[in-house]
Amino acid sequence: MSEENISYQSQQKIKQILFFGDSLTAGYGLAGNQAFPALIQQKIDAQKLPYLVINAGLSGETSVGGKSRILNLLNQPIDIFVLELGINDILRGITVTETVKNLQFIIDFVKIKQPDVKMVLLGMELPSFLTGHILTEFRMVFRHLADKNSMAFLPFLLQGVAGNRLLNLQDGVHPNAKGYEIIAGNVWTVLKNIL
Repeated sequence: MSEENISYQSQQKIKQILFFGDSLTAGYGLAGNQAFPALIQQKIDAQKLPYLVINAGLSGETSVGGKSRILNLLNQPIDIFVLELGINDILRGITVTETVKNLQFIIDFVKIKQPDVKMVLLGMELPSFLTGHILTEFRMVFRHLADKNSMAFLPFLLQGVAGNRLLNLQDGVHPNAKGYEIIAGNVWTVLKNIL
């Protein structure tokens, strides 16, 4: 093999993007190729960028579960870590303080295991049927964590999709295929700047 070929291959080394989240990352109710991480892979491939997307979404995941699960997921090199967790915490009665603590643990663990990793945080907002001071507290969780940890940040993953019945499954909570196309566009606006 010539030096030119070796040089070209090393330049094209495949890097890995780990999407770590709950049902919104997993693509609940849809085929795997319709979830937004798969749509991000399509955008990457269209631009011939040397990245492989790994979808580590798990339906029903909370920050507590994520804290345990992350321990076994970083045995391979990860170049970009995309975190989408927290909305299930509120729905399961986990306090905002506990959510912040758990998400910070996940972020710290990733940094220790993969010191050169670039990190992205996908923020969420609470559904409108929840009211009171918890709305404000929860909204601040993601901004606070992103700022504290110098993470690229998307304030609201479901922007343009939440509450629109044409873009969600019958449960009104999980996006359908059309919804995920919008979500992939939302995520791409942040992710493309760090690839």
